[in-house]
Amino acid sequence: MADMTLRQRFLDSLMGKDVDKVPACSVTQTGTVELMDATGVFWPDAHYDAEMMATLAIGGYEIAGLEAVRYPFDGTAVAQTLGCAIKEGTLDSQPSVLKGPCEIKEDALEYIIPDNFMESDRIVTILDATEIVREKVGDDVPVIAGMAGPAAIASFLLSAKNYLMWSITNPEIIERVVKIGVEVCTDYSNALFERGADVICMPDSEAGPDLLPPAIFESLFLPEYKKLCGNTSGPMILHMCGDATAILDPMANSGFEGLSIEEKVNLKYAKDVIGNRACLIGNVAPVDILLSSSPTEVKEQARACIENGVNILAPGCGLAPHTPTRNLKAMVSARDEYYG
Repeated sequence: MADMTLRQRFLDSLMGKDVDKVPACSVTQTGTVELMDATGVFWPDAHYDAEMMATLAIGGYEIAGLEAVRYPFDGTAVAQTLGCAIKEGTLDSQPSVLKGPCEIKEDALEYIIPDNFMESDRIVTILDATEIVREKVGDDVPVIAGMAGPAAIASFLLSAKNYLMWSITNPEIIERVVKIGVEVCTDYSNALFERGADVICMPDSEAGPDLLPPAIFESLFLPEYKKLCGNTSGPMILHMCGDATAILDPMANSGFEGLSIEEKVNLKYAKDVIGNRACLIGNVAPVDILLSSSPTEVKEQARACIENGVNILAPGCGLAPHTPTRNLKAMVSARDEYYG
């Protein structure tokens, strides 16, 4: 296994195969201000230009030593294309959704996906960035594309308040809009795979127990996730922010090859629950450790993650924009030192 490429190691880890050492990378947001300074590419421009997006994303691999290229840096592309108004973002803050197109029930029940979804500026930018990244890094580096998941899409379209309220009072609306999200994610994922992405990472915390009862995850999202994963043409990662402890078991049965969890979940317990049903990814604390602590403390937590059974060593959530590059390098170094 000594000659294993980064891409082979990552994909083998994701598929539950034996590897020489766990990959060390980020499956979530990788844009930082230090990497912007180093590459000469800055937010918010990098969200809307394919060449800039690719350059900044590759910086995480070439400069920080992360063993994958992950892009884009926010989750609003799908939302904007589906009709949401967004806030553009700044140098050190991501774009965000301001208002959805379905904030009354009638609109939610009549909403349809725009015919030109795949030709929209935001989507084309990310598809083009995929080709640029693949061409620049070649076949030996894993390429990870991110997108909002079906629950996030439903929350964007309906507004967070309606999403939570209607999940109780009008569950048929939530079910309808989640199915729309599944259709969007399926088509978009397959387009990304066709352009050269190796893996799709899908943050979908709006399906998690921090917002909705675990019973809704099992009754609504579990079958929809299975449908989504069954109709996509490559490996998928589900990223769940917050404390996902209560839904670890159904998450492992959802069809996603990888499960990315944050530090609120006890990693050893998660490994015991998930077993070999999915690849466990995480969960170095992005704020308390990677943003705020010393390289020595980063190494301590990274080593603990490996010892507790993580299959891919990664931040537990997206990187804070002011995360220092030295701490990203320390995470990778901790993995190298662990395997001696």
